[in-house]
Amino acid sequence: RPPRRRRRPRSIRRRTTGAMVKRAYRLQEFNAHQSAVNCLKIGRKSSGVMVTGGDDKKVNLWSIGKSSPILSLAGHQSAVECVTFDNAEEVVVAGAAGGTLKLWDLEEAKVVRTLTGHRSNVISVDFHPFGEFFASGSLDCNTKIWDIRRKGCIHTYKGHDRGVSVAKFSPDGKWVLSGGQDGRVKLWDLTAGRLLRELPAHDGPVTSVEFHPNELLVATGSADRTVKFWDLETFDLVDTCVEATGVRSTLFTPEGDALLTGTSEFLKVWRWEPARCCDAVDVSWTKLADLSTHEGKLLGASCSNSFVGVWVVDLAKCEPFHSGKEFGPGGGGTRDAPDRVGANENRPPPTSSGRAEEAVAAAQLAAKARVAASEERAREAEA
Repeated sequence: RPPRRRRRPRSIRRRTTGAMVKRAYRLQEFNAHQSAVNCLKIGRKSSGVMVTGGDDKKVNLWSIGKSSPILSLAGHQSAVECVTFDNAEEVVVAGAAGGTLKLWDLEEAKVVRTLTGHRSNVISVDFHPFGEFFASGSLDCNTKIWDIRRKGCIHTYKGHDRGVSVAKFSPDGKWVLSGGQDGRVKLWDLTAGRLLRELPAHDGPVTSVEFHPNELLVATGSADRTVKFWDLETFDLVDTCVEATGVRSTLFTPEGDALLTGTSEFLKVWRWEPARCCDAVDVSWTKLADLSTHEGKLLGASCSNSFVGVWVVDLAKCEPFHSGKEFGPGGGGTRDAPDRVGANENRPPPTSSGRAEEAVAAAQLAAKARVAASEERAREAEA
């Protein structure tokens, strides 16, 4: 008989296995459409459903965690390029490459409105926080406000030199912000039906606009690798955060005490006045498309070809929401190494800014290691 392997004492086993702490993980990845996925949106009310649109001209509804659609809605005559839920998650509006918009009743699983007016691809949509309205942005450089009851457009806002990549209503429903591929951000007064202010925001396309939940503050993210905070009373630039790569998505925490930003590799937690990165988590969601928070967890959804991936980040294990001392340098990303017991007993505890800097450095090293490993696999395949 072969000799029995000696088991380590239970106390050592417990300490070693318990030291592996992950702050982020991929919940699922699944084939969402028959061809490329162009857009997706997580329902903000429940964070339990998601809608996707693709080149196959379909709108698919999913329960997060499941890989089979609840509904698959066909009816568009061209590729679906933007989707969003209403606040009750009962209706979805989808914009298509042909310039049409369709409203889908999810309970009835049918189209209740087909709206036309844009002269080119509709690439952004947003529902009014209350009332039967929604906004759309298009490659025709226009932002339109639609009245569902009147079955038509009630305002058309012009002024961008390139497509309107983001349209977003303010929480009180009085304003709508349009962010363009020209890097400009325009604030429109819905009551007066006119331009209130233009913000000379970015040197690259605007990819994200996020209103603060409680204050007159808005954050704009761009492919130019910056996030900017704007005071909506004075319209002054409050602060600027600089990322290593283009910003794909932004989201204020429900309390409004921090801004979460997603790039192709990282989730970062920012505060402002002064601007500072509190933490960075290596997530590697690549083509991130949307963020949502629910019960202390962050959900991030990404799309690549016909696949959709859903990621989860435990915000309770991130600065400034947690001290993070037990997670060590890097705070525990998606590929953490076990902590060596007793290795850091004599080190003084790092400051919050020190932990954030270590987290960023550790995440960047992990990204470089992945690139090196990928190149090595490519060389071996060629050989």
